Amino acid sequence: MARYTGPRHKACRRARTPLCQSKRCPVDKRPYPPGEHGRARVRESDYLIQLREKQKLRMMYGILERQFRRYYQEAARQKGITGDSLLQILESRLDNVVYRAGLAATRPQARQLVNHGHFQVNGKKVDIPSYRVRKDDIVELREGSMDLIIVQHSVDTGGRTPTEWLEVDTSAKRVVVHDLPNRAQIDTPIQEQLIVELYSK
Repeated sequence: MARYTGPRHKACRRARTPLCQSKRCPVDKRPYPPGEHGRARVRESDYLIQLREKQKLRMMYGILERQFRRYYQEAARQKGITGDSLLQILESRLDNVVYRAGLAATRPQARQLVNHGHFQVNGKKVDIPSYRVRKDDIVELREGSMDLIIVQHSVDTGGRTPTEWLEVDTSAKRVVVHDLPNRAQIDTPIQEQLIVELYSK
């Protein structure tokens, strides 16, 4: 699956948020967009605000435009609030579940671990980061990958509070998906209604 390979800190500065999850992100020192005219005052139109919110969400989960649009179309077909459904779809990705469980320090790191075949779902190896987990699925580190230093380091230094919809056994490197999350359980700082308005035009 394709992924964004461009300059990440430029995207962070454009969104004015540390999307890269790096401790050395320059967004605090340079809180203005990149480029020659980054410091110029630009009137922010409704379209610009909506587009920025969509780009933030895409970069957070490491998704390109075509796949993101498919996720939105699927969310729009579901019953309920489209924005909530979109976030639920993104949260149910396997790489995000690995990140939320604290088995990886960042989402890009979780994506790489899944891509290299270190995880299995319900006893079967899965190496597709966009794989969607379901209720009662069991995600665990494969037996041959139990001694990975990078995973143990993430567990020891993560400091993240596990989400309510996941049951995490850090000693066994095992995650049980109790249910798919609702909007109140998703702490992603996004105004999803702006994204819905953008795609509804």
